[in-house]
Amino acid sequence: MTRYADRVIHVDPLPGDSGMLRDAIDAPAKIVGRSGDVGGAMSEDGVDVVLFNGNFNHSTDIQGLLETIRPHLARRGRVVVAIYNWYFAWLYRLADWLGLRQGPPIVTFITRSDLVQLARLAGFELVRLRPVAYVPWHFFGLGSLLNAFMPAVPGARWLSFVTVAVLRPVVAAGRERPSLTVVIPARNERGNIEDALRRLPDFGAPTEVIFVEGNSSDGTWEEIQRVGALWDGRGGVRVRSFQQEARGKADAVRLGFSQASGELLTILDADLTMPPERLTRFYEAYCQGAADFVNGTRLVYPMEGEAMRLLNHLGNVFFAKMLSFVLDVRLGDSLCGTKLVSRADYARFVRWRRDFGDFDPFGDFELLFPAAVLGTGIIDVPVDYRARTYGATNIRRFRDGAILFRMTMTGLLRIKFGSLR
Repeated sequence: MTRYADRVIHVDPLPGDSGMLRDAIDAPAKIVGRSGDVGGAMSEDGVDVVLFNGNFNHSTDIQGLLETIRPHLARRGRVVVAIYNWYFAWLYRLADWLGLRQGPPIVTFITRSDLVQLARLAGFELVRLRPVAYVPWHFFGLGSLLNAFMPAVPGARWLSFVTVAVLRPVVAAGRERPSLTVVIPARNERGNIEDALRRLPDFGAPTEVIFVEGNSSDGTWEEIQRVGALWDGRGGVRVRSFQQEARGKADAVRLGFSQASGELLTILDADLTMPPERLTRFYEAYCQGAADFVNGTRLVYPMEGEAMRLLNHLGNVFFAKMLSFVLDVRLGDSLCGTKLVSRADYARFVRWRRDFGDFDPFGDFELLFPAAVLGTGIIDVPVDYRARTYGATNIRRFRDGAILFRMTMTGLLRIKFGSLR
């Protein structure tokens, strides 16, 4: 995640810290600072990553340490902490007693539950926890291989010597509510276009709707032009429209997001199976500081009629579980079309995608993958999933399922086991 930040600030290096971890970090800029005066090195709206390397294990006031950082950290800033494993406290203490460890003795060991509580007390949320060091020696490259492979072994993930935690500052939006762009990809959805605008809620903020039409055969583009001219400016909502040159929902979302002027970006599928009225839930979740990436889930409430067939339902559950495992975050639904993210964070997603690879035709994974890896903090918003009232689904179950499985395996190799984690 540090590769896509503005800078890494290594705070209060411990005696005996050689700087090896700091040197290994890939970041545009790296500096060293003291917790008491680190505020001067941080930007008001940038992406600063504060690094604590073992400090929590040598502190008797972790909450106070976090509270010194919290006022200076912008919403998109993060705290990254390297923590020694509580289960191996006896081993670390034995090594200290035998003089096998360099640096001061370890005085504090905390569990995941301890970290969650301490973070909350200091105004942070734990958004990611990754075991990283099972074998502290190279062994001619074998150690690195085992360190990459072991987190995927059931029951072994908590046996690492070191775990890296990512903490997100919980920051609500200010009194001035952020502007919003709603991107509506539409292919053969002529009968839903006007309803999408009619049912759009009032967000109490400047709102823009961007329709992106993709190779329709039922007059969807003509309907978008008619409805856009009729509704543009009504209720203060700006309506714009574009046509795709390429194909696929992912391309439509990229086009819409690239043209958006809103500070926040969200997606509304033109089939309206996710009720437009529910978009306020996504917007408010972000404004309240609940997360920096808001993800819809259709798998909580009962679904209307034939909104989702059994095979589709099983596939959605499977991919949600698989991605939760691959990304080390809990996802209730990985394929709900509605998601919300800030435009500033989306710009970082685009940079991450260039490194990861550009082969997601649907657009869900290319948002979820970087949202997890970059530590945005993901929250699920349950929605009541409804049956179509116009048109037919564009989903081809078996072909699309195979593509999704291939992308999941790519994520497993490149994120879980690879260098883009």
